Amino acid sequence: MKYIVILGDGMGDYPQPSLGGKTPLQAANTPNMDLLAREGRCGLARTTPAGMEPGSDVANLSILGYNPAEVYTGRAPLEAAAQGIQLGPQDVAYRCNLVTIENGVMKDYSAGHITSGEGAPLMQAVGAKLGAPGIEFHPGVSYRNLLVQRPGKVVDCTPPHNISGKPIEGRLPPDAHLKKLMLDSPPILADHPVNQKRRKAGKNPATMIWFWGGGTRPRLESFQEKYGVRGSVITAVDLLRGIGVYAGFTVVRVPGATGYLDTNFEGKAEHAIQTLRDHDFLFLHVEAVDEAGHEGDLDHKLQALEMLDKRTIGRLLDLLPDLGEPVRILLTTDHYTPIARKAHTPEPVPFALWGAGVERDGVKTFDEASVKQGGLGLVEATRLMDLLIRGGA
Repeated sequence: MKYIVILGDGMGDYPQPSLGGKTPLQAANTPNMDLLAREGRCGLARTTPAGMEPGSDVANLSILGYNPAEVYTGRAPLEAAAQGIQLGPQDVAYRCNLVTIENGVMKDYSAGHITSGEGAPLMQAVGAKLGAPGIEFHPGVSYRNLLVQRPGKVVDCTPPHNISGKPIEGRLPPDAHLKKLMLDSPPILADHPVNQKRRKAGKNPATMIWFWGGGTRPRLESFQEKYGVRGSVITAVDLLRGIGVYAGFTVVRVPGATGYLDTNFEGKAEHAIQTLRDHDFLFLHVEAVDEAGHEGDLDHKLQALEMLDKRTIGRLLDLLPDLGEPVRILLTTDHYTPIARKAHTPEPVPFALWGAGVERDGVKTFDEASVKQGGLGLVEATRLMDLLIRGGA
């Protein structure tokens, strides 16, 4: 048996007046998601434990069967693992976004989804000026970079995507050193050639660095020891790669995978089939839907949902016979990223279980409302791997 998780990040949403009261999932043309629901068994999963923030880190750990209340230490250490950055017991990693601040307002948490090629020289300039013994800046993917303190302390910081369009006053870190590093970054970035080119092209410049998601090194039980299958992960973002590293997955890098609307949707499906030839389990993650939610862009969210459905899920289903083995698929999302909120919310998320040994339950479409009638009901997300791999359905 081969097992596949297809996770469209941030797919959940609220009814939209402009869509006649439908959610984006209900309004988008997603025949392949609907097929998985119609031929499978559906339900809702609670991915965010009480008292925790509905972040992709917490939610995806839950989906993979790890209790975040026991293993979660912060987002950035997971991303550090994806970059091969080793953290000592006293070290702390922070996510370091490149953001656009305009007139004291968080205009863009991603600096216009700046490319990795543009972000790296900006981070190198920041590191050259602000780096010091025990203070390291590491370029990452697009706007997603890292600060590592050796040693450091964990400080609660505001995620920039939670304050899109809002003043940053009162939302800087409470730690004086972190705050100073952030406030010292604008002069370094202001006239950098990368930003000059972006302004001329009408794109948002990266005007400041922004810290959040700090934490220390976590410890996770090997996924293979936990479930008896050899796992792999396909994703464009370091967060999921890092979870994969700690879980003992093979991290598969797909050329052209960007985490945005221009990602290589078909390539993810094609690499999935190749990977499953010598792995039992694959976690296939697509970020583009979530990014559209954070932008508050309904058209982009509909577009991302339809491209995920047609170009990744449809392509994958077409290629499944090439494996020559029975397959079971879990289709789900990690959290809502409502257009109206531009931030994550903790509602239970829809899921569909499809494939070998799964009985149908009568659900016709994959969306937030339809799956409430599913045969699997409301479950804790930490049970999903049991349902998928151990046949708990």
